[in-house]
Amino acid sequence: MKIVGLITEYNPFHNGHLYHIRESLRITGADAALVVMSGDYVQRGTPAIMPKRLRTEMALYCGAGAVLELPVCYATGSAEFFALGAISLLDSLGIVDSVCFGSECSDLPLLQKIAGLLVDEPEQYREILRHELKLGKSFPAARQTAVVFCTGDPRCADILKDPNNILGIEYLKALKKCGSSIRPYTIRRKGAGYHSSQLDELYSSASAIRSLLAYSSSSIHTEFAGDDSTELSFSDILNELGNQVPKKCLELLSDFHKIQYPVYQNDFSLILKYKLLNKHPESLVRYMDVSPELAARICTSLNDFFNYKQFAGLLKTKELTQTRINRALLHIMLGIKKDSVSEYMNSGYNFYARLLGFRKDCSQILTEISKKSSLPLLTKLAESRELCELGQRMLRDDILASNLYTSVVTDKFKTAFLNEYKQRIIKI
Repeated sequence: MKIVGLITEYNPFHNGHLYHIRESLRITGADAALVVMSGDYVQRGTPAIMPKRLRTEMALYCGAGAVLELPVCYATGSAEFFALGAISLLDSLGIVDSVCFGSECSDLPLLQKIAGLLVDEPEQYREILRHELKLGKSFPAARQTAVVFCTGDPRCADILKDPNNILGIEYLKALKKCGSSIRPYTIRRKGAGYHSSQLDELYSSASAIRSLLAYSSSSIHTEFAGDDSTELSFSDILNELGNQVPKKCLELLSDFHKIQYPVYQNDFSLILKYKLLNKHPESLVRYMDVSPELAARICTSLNDFFNYKQFAGLLKTKELTQTRINRALLHIMLGIKKDSVSEYMNSGYNFYARLLGFRKDCSQILTEISKKSSLPLLTKLAESRELCELGQRMLRDDILASNLYTSVVTDKFKTAFLNEYKQRIIKI
């Protein structure tokens, strides 16, 4: 059985994701797609707009053979950590032949050339990078200059500006660092740009779809959707999304609206403020993505905390991107510490493969994983008793993060709470 690995967030699932699954299967000749997906929190440092099992169900109906959860410490990490966590997980399964990712340029040889340079970091590259940083440039700008100089290829400047290209380079770096035999493929991203807030004809960005869905919860006062003061009805929103998401996804969006989603940063405002009230700068720097400067800024700005999103914006500076701040605050709230993540990465990255769902006609994937994987396949949390101490610690972080998300969902929509131990695997 030939398997292609896909690394995803599906926040939420849309036509571009359907295209990615189908095109990945076509160009790799794979029999099935095995998805590694972020759980209830995503790489830009925010909660996912809808729970992981709802997004899993969408993916399975649209062609994914099975969905595994990326541990929360990697799902909410930098592009480098996100890629290393996901690629190492796919590699450890022992059944994945290829990995296919989207990119703006779709030029795999050039992306591989850049990845090789960034893995090797020759002295010339490091000298130029240090020089550019001393001039006051941001790290991305300094790296861009160093890469263009060392490759002699001016195209690299534009490539390093686009988010999917950057993430693709990190996947390629991770494959090299893991010594993986998985073969990479890339396909060109279709339709609107990653950050586009406007709906495209067929292939809108997840950002644009999330912005539209924000109107659907404006009466709950957790997210302001835009400058238009006219509140759209939910039926209007579904009509707008009719040609943006697969039919089954539209049905699920309709069925679970204001039952399981939409979820936003501000739904976690009191939880974050509680966590911050118990901290001081020396304790905050233990968390991932929190620098001493940011820790001090958080503590001195706490009296101006109104809500999660507003506070994250308040902390932004020229040196600190909004995404970096979002991730830092999320790591504080979830208790994800630098020392723990370093231990995980120094001990093989992953300790289990946790199953979220699968298609019954692709159940052979699970049989093959059980035979060939160097990691245990977790289908029930009770099975975690056999994990090593580090693995149990990583899993406890995953469980806490999910239970916290579920608590917010059930409080917001007044539904029954079901803890992570009682949640079911999605089968279709």
